[in-house]
Order: sequence, then structure tokens, then C-alpha cells
Amino acid sequence: MKSLIKKGRVVLIQLREGVTFTWNELKNNKFRTFLSLLGVSIGIFTIVSIFTAIDALRSNVKKGFESFSSNLVQVSKWPMGPEDEDGNINMDGSAGFTEYRWWDYLKRPDITYNHYKYLKANSKLADDFLFAYGGSARIKYGRNTTSGEVNVGCTTNALEKMLKINIDRGRMITKAEFDAGSLVAIIGSSIANSLFPEENPIGKVVKIKGYSVTVVGVIEKQGQSITNFTDTDNAAYIPYLAGKIIFGLREPDGELNAIPKEGVTSEELSQELRLLMRQARRIRPGQKNDFSINQMATLQDMLEQILGVIKTVGWIIAAFSLLIGGFGIANIMFVSVKERTKIIGIQKALGAKRYFIMTQFLAEALILAVAGALVGILLIAIILWIAPIPAEYDVHLTFGNILSGVAIASVIGILSGLLPAWSAARLNPVDAINSK
Repeated sequence: MKSLIKKGRVVLIQLREGVTFTWNELKNNKFRTFLSLLGVSIGIFTIVSIFTAIDALRSNVKKGFESFSSNLVQVSKWPMGPEDEDGNINMDGSAGFTEYRWWDYLKRPDITYNHYKYLKANSKLADDFLFAYGGSARIKYGRNTTSGEVNVGCTTNALEKMLKINIDRGRMITKAEFDAGSLVAIIGSSIANSLFPEENPIGKVVKIKGYSVTVVGVIEKQGQSITNFTDTDNAAYIPYLAGKIIFGLREPDGELNAIPKEGVTSEELSQELRLLMRQARRIRPGQKNDFSINQMATLQDMLEQILGVIKTVGWIIAAFSLLIGGFGIANIMFVSVKERTKIIGIQKALGAKRYFIMTQFLAEALILAVAGALVGILLIAIILWIAPIPAEYDVHLTFGNILSGVAIASVIGILSGLLPAWSAARLNPVDAINSK
């Protein structure tokens, strides 16, 4: 046991001396060290930047989806992606890639309020339905007016449940007000700040296309998101029937959303809605659907696939930089072996083992690679610090990404230094000492 401890202590001392010797060599050859760092720094900068960007995209995508019910199913004339011959949305190309035939989808009949009533009356699996269409208008209060036209969503009941809207001040539009088409509205936080900078908006009457509408609630600030499908901060919501009057539309086209009952999957609800819509439109067996059933989960999968492609492309780009950096380290390590041949011979003549010689050169390659990685990561940190990124976008350098960058660089360093280290360890001490 004592012999084992003694050997272990000797190994640690030799490793420490090897690392110290390596560090001194790197300091004495600053230009060569810089060239070695450059390739690795560029590679790690690229890959960690991509990791950080993808994390930010995923975080903002998730934030955007939080405004919807996760199991929401949508009936629309427009599919979320290209449809195959059976009317299924083909996102991954498993059935052969198809193009998005927008010219065919454009010819489809609109989704109307009558479809909403039919599905709501006949569906057994849906917990609730929402029919909505959007208009745009300037909203006025006294002398204050929104800077431009804002989205005015005209919806039926269940708005709060479908879009996960939280009321900051006031209250939600009631079911009775939705059913009666009352001239009431809930407005986004940005609209409230614009029209009522010093007043409480609750109970105030605003003008939308000349109609007097009472504000009953202000929506909680949502903030910005890359996938901000519903910019509630700059939107107002009114009952569907009130919207028909204000915008003067006889039978507006819109989108129909549904959520399944507890214990029912989105896929099961989609199948039922598909059958009911075919019945409502009297589509005969064998005829194609003239509508689309979209699931929120499908869109999430599509975005995850896009992020996966971006990550793969990033790896390919970074791989070239890392390959160049690795070859640079290996080349310089071979030069270093040649320059230090006599020293290696003396060390071996004095009893240095092969692993001690290998340790010196592997440590040098590892230090070069890790230092290059840290330089690349530092550059990313500086860019994120000075770049004017809005606070709403969650972009930051995580410890996990830093660790990944250092780990990748360490592997590159060890692999690059392995062959030069092995060639140094195998040198004959007599030949090494007598070399010119």
C-alpha cells in the first residue's frame, strides 16, 4: 500500500513538472501560441454562439406558445404546413416532401360562424370552442389615438381559456356580453399606456371606427417573443357580434379553435372535427377535404425540426474551424517536439518514463485548446454584453454551453496532441541527445 502511495505521489509530481514546463514553453513562444489559439477560438466561438442562439430561440418559442392552450386544435382553410394526398400535414417528409399549394388552399371556402355553431352543437369530445376573426382600426380616447391601426380581435366566449389571457386590471368580458354582442372591450397594456397615460382605463369609453366601446379590462403585459402569434400588448378584443356591427361585415371568415375534454387527446378531437366538418359541408366519400385541421403540437414539432437543422448546420460550420484548429495544434506540436528533441533525450536518460514525456505534450496541446476555447467564449460574452438586445429576448451565455465548449476544445486538443506526444515518447534517448 505504501509503495502504491509513493508511486502515485511521484506521478503527481512529474505531472505537475510537466504542466509547468509546458506553460513556460507556451509563454516563451507567444506567436506560435497565438496561431494555435486562433483556429480553436473561431471554432468554439461558432459552436457556442449557435448553442446560445438556439437556446434563445427555443426559450422565446416556448414563451410564444405559452399564449395558447397546448392541446388546442384549429379548423382553418389554411394548413400549418404542406398537406399530403390524404390531407395530413407532412412536416418531416416521411411521406415524401410536398410543396405548400397555397393556390389550392386559397380557393377553399371560408370558415364561418355557422361552422362554429354546428361543431359546438354536435361535438362530443370538445370541451369548448372559440370562433374569431381579426379587424384593424385606430382606437381613440379624447385627444389620444393609437400610433397606428391595432389588431381588434372579434371573438366568441372562451377567449380566456383558449389564449390563456390574464387580466391585469378590471375584468374579462362575460359570457352574457359575448352572447349579446355588447360594445365592451379588453385592451392590451401598450394600448392602455398610450391612451391612458395618467388615468385608469377601466370604465372609460373609447372609439373604434366611430362606435363607443367601454373598456372593462386591461390584459397583463406579455412582452415580445419571436413566435408572438398573438401580440396581446397591442391588441383589443371585443365580442364577435359587436365586431360584425363595428366592421360592417355580414358573414366574416375566421378561424375556429377547440380544446378537448379531459382524457381526450388532440388527435382524437381532430378526427372528430374532421368528420363533423365533412358532414357540415356535405363532402362525399372519396372527395378531398376543403379545410385543414391544425394542431398546436404540429407547429411545435415543426419549429423543433427547424432548430435541429440550424444546430446541425452550425456543427458542420464549426467542425471546419475546429478541424483547422486541430491541425494547427498538431503541426505546432510536431515543431515543438523537433525543437525539444535534445531536452527529451536528456529527460529520458535521467529516467523519465514515456507517460511523463507524453504528459508534457498532451498538456501543452490541451492548454492551447482550452485557452482557445476560453478566448472564443469571452468574445461571445463581450458581444452579448455590448449588443443592444431587448430584455424581453432571453439571450444569455449559460454554464452548460460554456462547459460544452470547453469539453469540445479539450477533446480536440487531446486528439491533436496525441500523435506528436507519442512520437516524442518513443524517441531513443541516445539518438535524441546526439540530434542536430
